[in-house]
Amino acid sequence: MSAENAATSEQTAIGVAHSKLILIGEHAVVHGQPAIAIPFPLVGVEAAIEHRPGEVRLESKLFEGTMDEAPEPLLGIRNCVRATLQYLEIPYQDLLIRIKSSIPPGKGLGSSASVAIAVVRSLFAYAGRMYKKDELLELANISETYAHGAPSGIDTLTITSKCPVWFEKSGHVDYIRPSEDFYFVVADTGRVGDTRTAVESVANLLKVAPKKIQAKINRLGEITHQARHALERASKHLLGQILDEAQKELEALGVSDAGLNKLIHFARQEGALGAKLTGGGNGGCIIALARNELHSRQLSEKLKRFGAHKVWPFVLKSQDTLEDQENRI
Repeated sequence: MSAENAATSEQTAIGVAHSKLILIGEHAVVHGQPAIAIPFPLVGVEAAIEHRPGEVRLESKLFEGTMDEAPEPLLGIRNCVRATLQYLEIPYQDLLIRIKSSIPPGKGLGSSASVAIAVVRSLFAYAGRMYKKDELLELANISETYAHGAPSGIDTLTITSKCPVWFEKSGHVDYIRPSEDFYFVVADTGRVGDTRTAVESVANLLKVAPKKIQAKINRLGEITHQARHALERASKHLLGQILDEAQKELEALGVSDAGLNKLIHFARQEGALGAKLTGGGNGGCIIALARNELHSRQLSEKLKRFGAHKVWPFVLKSQDTLEDQENRI
């Protein structure tokens, strides 16, 4: 089953969702510059809904019990479920919601947004209803508001997409169609990042040294435009150089750390065309651009032996022959 589909049987209704990565533009996007996010299909979420008399119950790695007794980290998904059931005119009762996720939380991979998308899809399937993309995003972003305070929307947009997403805080969204396959490797440091703290630290730096920090933010915006060009023109060597430059600017903003830098340096040493952190930084994951499919497998194995907590080689497929998928969701 693809991540964009939901299915029903006599017993259950199922919704699934893949993950996402920030390719370039993290932190700068908060201050008005563009960012590019890409779908990450190797980890995801499955939500299954069953009729079960009594209160709404949740079963997940984090919690098992009635939804109304769920701990604070699940407050967003609880409100998302309530709002979706109300929208579908289904009583808030007699449901068992099972959530299975292979997305490590706190690693910049869009875990909370993927859960919300999968749950909303499963509830629509349970109701026997089709959904429009704007309905899906609006309901899922209820959960994201509780998780992040004021979500940009980039996570839910990318999770409901098959192609890279160009995103600006102003609301401008576009979809990028790579003209060639790009082979990446994602490696997890094993440490949870703190996006909120990292964002606040950049904002504080901007107050202390506005000209210097704004110049770095502007530069990240400029090279994000170059990264789009590299994707659309199949310039993998150019994209690698851009990723390296982005990492240099992110280090200057203080959002990288020794653990990330160690993996990034090793990936470059082993032939990666470019490598940088992905997401909020100070923990979490790196993304490295491999030369080809064989090199991506080799680099993955070397990163595992070097000490990366988890490693995922994946390919960003050329979109030239696909339909405009964002209008089909």
